[in-house]
Amino acid sequence: QVRLVESGGGLVQPGGSLRLSCLVSGSNFSITEMGWYRRALDKQRELVASITTDGTTNYADAVKGRFVISRDNIKNALYLQMSSLGPEDTAVYYCQAEGLLGESWLDQFGQGTQVTVSS
Repeated sequence: QVRLVESGGGLVQPGGSLRLSCLVSGSNFSITEMGWYRRALDKQRELVASITTDGTTNYADAVKGRFVISRDNIKNALYLQMSSLGPEDTAVYYCQAEGLLGESWLDQFGQGTQVTVSS
């Protein structure tokens, strides 16, 4: 069984920073791409950033220059450093990992962590 567990969300003032973490557990899961998604109230889930095994990154235009995605392939961990946060960043943030689980392809999301940007 594969589990993704996010942490690091919370309440932060505009202009502040937060660092999200995600730990992936489960044996025989060969992870390729990982990413962070978010879903704001009354909106669809959207990609925030993604990173491949070799470290190639991709960012949504809305977060470029403010967020940095990174991963630790040894620990099966994913991180998102968020800076210059604004109210528009308020959302539930989800960790995502995809890859081979045995001989099957798996695309898994975590339960999410709430980020609220407010004064």
